[in-house]
Amino acid sequence: MNSPKVPVSLLVPCKNEEKNVERCLRSVNWVNEAFVVDSQSTDRTISIAEKEGAQVVQFNYQGGWPKKKNWALDNLPFKNEWVLILDADECLPPEAEEEIRKIIENPDATHSGYWINRRYFFMGKPLKHAYFPNWNLRLFKHRLGRYEKITGGDTDSGDHEIHEHVVVEGTTGKLKAIMDHHAFPTIESFVEKHNRYSNWEAVVESTSKDKAGSLQHKGVKGKRFLRRVFRTLPFRPTLRFLYVYLWQGGFLDGWPGYVFARLHGQYEFLSVVKARERSRGREKTR
Repeated sequence: MNSPKVPVSLLVPCKNEEKNVERCLRSVNWVNEAFVVDSQSTDRTISIAEKEGAQVVQFNYQGGWPKKKNWALDNLPFKNEWVLILDADECLPPEAEEEIRKIIENPDATHSGYWINRRYFFMGKPLKHAYFPNWNLRLFKHRLGRYEKITGGDTDSGDHEIHEHVVVEGTTGKLKAIMDHHAFPTIESFVEKHNRYSNWEAVVESTSKDKAGSLQHKGVKGKRFLRRVFRTLPFRPTLRFLYVYLWQGGFLDGWPGYVFARLHGQYEFLSVVKARERSRGREKTR
């Protein structure tokens, strides 16, 4: 006898994710409501999502803020109190179903949200050290949580939140299940995404006053603080490589860990030079 569906609403932001969305949706086919918020995909994303039972809603980005996830949290007609957010290239293991069911169906539950640890897959292998652990708040009572607004500027980085975290009213806990993140199936995909991410980094570095004061995970707060300090240091691309490869233990991930660290050094270089380019552009307009 099959167990009843878990009373949680799934939110998956998408654009041209035909290679990922099926795996994502099938990993959580135990939810009783699923929304795919699409940005005018031109591949088979919509048909695959609908085949897997998801409701597809189109998001028409107008620039600035809000972006896709916060827009969805404000506008979708969720029938459940709890929402689970996954990117299309993420998936949960089978044991997550029972863990989340116990949380949601517990009338004495005290937390408003839960952090999920994320494991990157790169060059076909899971990274057990580089960028691990990687905590993200993805399960929460949707009326109590929204993504932080780090910058309201035009970041030229796409229509959904990149490195912003959810901030909830109330306390938070951690899930034991680990989420798999198939973000970079090829080197090309890493370079393409981080070219856009470096646009975001450049704007944040030159305009934001992010203090991470409201984030409720000590590890994430600590990383955010270190990031602010790191932006003031010289030789940032080299330091970023050393941080991922040596400090995080990327060398223990073998060749994929080395490549991953080198590419993050390149990403840091792009962030630095783009931020300086923006600064020079503002000086010329004065």
